[in-house]
Amino acid sequence: MYQVGHYGGALAAYAPLGTIVALGGYGEIAIVGGLVCVALSTVPDYDHRLPLIEHRGPTHTILFALLVGAGLAALTAALVDASSAFVDAGVVSFAFLVGFVSIASHLLTDALTPMGIRPLWPVSRRRYSLSVTTAANPIANYGLLGLGVVAVLAGIGIVVVFG
Repeated sequence: MYQVGHYGGALAAYAPLGTIVALGGYGEIAIVGGLVCVALSTVPDYDHRLPLIEHRGPTHTILFALLVGAGLAALTAALVDASSAFVDAGVVSFAFLVGFVSIASHLLTDALTPMGIRPLWPVSRRRYSLSVTTAANPIANYGLLGLGVVAVLAGIGIVVVFG
């Protein structure tokens, strides 16, 4: 998928998490988490710029999603000055989930294309694809963006009604 499709996929994947966090009384953190999730959602495609790294190779794996989540959690742990260890652990765990969800959403949207992904690399080189659409299909890309916006708006509606 293209950038706009990945943004939409990230919004759709993050919306339930953001909604739960906002319902817990942390609306500002939910918004920041959404922005970070969308910003990180295209990181796997930086493999285009790296010599000797195959596109949809190591950066398009569950292992990479775990590493990005761990990296964001570590960065958050270094930056957060929480009033209690419980709050600190919650914020760091949330950061891990944001990082993981951002990359996982990228994998899911790329799995819609015929090229697919190899999410279990280096354990398995098997490629997974749903072959729903090509990456360049503007209807699919903007459709994903629309889906993401609808998911976020639904989350906001839930927070307004129940929050």
